[in-house]
Amino acid sequence: MNDTSVQVIVEKLQKLLELECKAGEGGDQRVIKQETVKGDRPLALIGHLNFIHPNKIQVLGKSELTYLEKLGKNSRSDCAKQIFMEERTVMVVITGGQAAPHDFLILADRNHIPLYTALKNSQEVINHFQYHLGRALADSTVIHGVFMEVMGSGVLLTGSSGVGKSELALELISRGHRLVADDAPEFSRIAPDIVNGNCPELLREFLEVRGLGILNICSIFGDSAVKPSKYLRLIIALKEMNEEQLHAVDRLRGSKHYRNVLNVNIPEITLPVAPGRNLAIAVETAVRNHMLLQKGYDAAEDFIQRQSELLRKSIQ
Repeated sequence: MNDTSVQVIVEKLQKLLELECKAGEGGDQRVIKQETVKGDRPLALIGHLNFIHPNKIQVLGKSELTYLEKLGKNSRSDCAKQIFMEERTVMVVITGGQAAPHDFLILADRNHIPLYTALKNSQEVINHFQYHLGRALADSTVIHGVFMEVMGSGVLLTGSSGVGKSELALELISRGHRLVADDAPEFSRIAPDIVNGNCPELLREFLEVRGLGILNICSIFGDSAVKPSKYLRLIIALKEMNEEQLHAVDRLRGSKHYRNVLNVNIPEITLPVAPGRNLAIAVETAVRNHMLLQKGYDAAEDFIQRQSELLRKSIQ
């Protein structure tokens, strides 16, 4: 499981949510990571003020501040100390343009817990934090290959070294499709059934093609030839096959199965590599066919049904 820091998340959201640090600046390096309690229940990372199951990032809006103001002096003091407990809180955000109470400022500095104010309302703050925290803390992996956007779908081209992945990617780019990442795309599971792929900063916009070296795809084909990230929808494995292996391929349904990527089953198609085969057209067709399957149409089943119907009529 990955982790991040208060500073990293704030940098991404500061302008959007109009965040301003009021106290506890020394705590910006505090680590935010997903933790579990008994029964493997994950601790909540962010949410409205909660004393029973405290969030790692406590959000207080007008309602929460009003509630605290109505408490007796001792009760309020106890609640404030709970909010700024160093061992369980990494950050406090006061929303809706509300001013930070004086005792909060003192506790934030004393315990080195960053205290921020935001002009946006609580729900908007929580939604944006959840989105960015979900991406930053998601399970991730690197898979060798070339990750492309083909006809709007995220397609990972895999295969052994020298099989022609980069040349195929270059041809697809020349046909109007887009490069996400070459060689080492990073994938993270951002939802139970969604794997997102992106490119490491160092490799962004670059594609290595044997004989040509390193190419800057943006410089050659323009900005529209590169995509920063895409959901992984299909894997196409390029494989050199001998005659025996080619004859073993299912002529009706092709070579299709599923590959487990971060506990999400991604459809994988094996494409034989052979002289004279136009792999770019084959990849485009594979993507089109996959989209039809997603809509409920299976060409193989349609063919089988037609054949069965023809046989039935011939018997009558």
